[in-house]
Amino acid sequence: MKIIVDAFGGDNAPKAVLEGASLAVKELGVEIIAVGDEEQIRACAAENDIRMEGITVRHAPDVLTMHDNPTDVLKKKPDSSLAVALRMLRDGEGDAFVSAGSTGAILVGATLIVKRLPGIKRPALATVIPGIERPYLLCDCGANADCRPEMLVQFANMGAAYAEKVMGTAYPTVGLINNGTEESKGGELQLAAHALLQESGLHFVGNVEARELNAGACDVAVCDGFTGNVVLKLTEGVAKLMNQKIKGVFLKNFAGKLAYLLTKPALKEFKASMDYTEHGGAPILGVCAPVIKAHGSSNAKAIKNAIRQAKACVENDVVGAIRSAAAKTGKTGEENA
Repeated sequence: MKIIVDAFGGDNAPKAVLEGASLAVKELGVEIIAVGDEEQIRACAAENDIRMEGITVRHAPDVLTMHDNPTDVLKKKPDSSLAVALRMLRDGEGDAFVSAGSTGAILVGATLIVKRLPGIKRPALATVIPGIERPYLLCDCGANADCRPEMLVQFANMGAAYAEKVMGTAYPTVGLINNGTEESKGGELQLAAHALLQESGLHFVGNVEARELNAGACDVAVCDGFTGNVVLKLTEGVAKLMNQKIKGVFLKNFAGKLAYLLTKPALKEFKASMDYTEHGGAPILGVCAPVIKAHGSSNAKAIKNAIRQAKACVENDVVGAIRSAAAKTGKTGEENA
């Protein structure tokens, strides 16, 4: 299996990307195509003793930065690592793509270069978030700020397919994020989406309040991208707060430091469960090949796990499952607008 990797995507590129790619070759048995300025890639590998066995390099001289407009991937910088990599994916030169670069540019490129699946109105960004008993999938978490009700149904179908195929959740439950559990709650979007989801054939459990998401209220939490991004960022902030508060308690006095030594294994497990590097990246669901958006500050471990996630998408044919789900909704390619 060949995974295409944007060698210049992310805050720590290309070093962390190459280190993660090297780990993936060793641990996951995949082939990597690293896309970017070849001279810089090879110099970085040599300077940091990064093994390049199993990694081939495709030269792409331009670099997209977080300050570039997302459409620059198509217009001003067609020879950037992101643009070249996405064209390679479209043309079948690799099985999946991973980048820690600009979310907006990746979304634009995936939509306009790799293309949407027939029947999909808008691709959605999904992410796995830890829970008390098990994680849940949040979809959409930032790709589509303004949505129509039928789009939320598609997000639900795509999310359910991903949860089943990659997360191993049989018959995943779907919840609609709302400001109350009653059917009468929410604005026009939520009210209309609720009615459609009830008729969707999915295992729809109704409206879910944000405070219940981490408690296992559903396996797939559906919402518009604006709401999802707020939920995601707030969850990240609360996780950081908890870690800092817990650390403060243990460092407060000698008794706390002693208690830390006794609970260190459990705390280490807790910290790992909240660590984004353990969960890979966020898949862009609804395009014609697997595209994984890794966290912008990804280290080598996070890149490796994003590649692992991409491999799982290919092995479990997530794209095929979403294609089938879209066909069942009765939507056609002509409706993509």
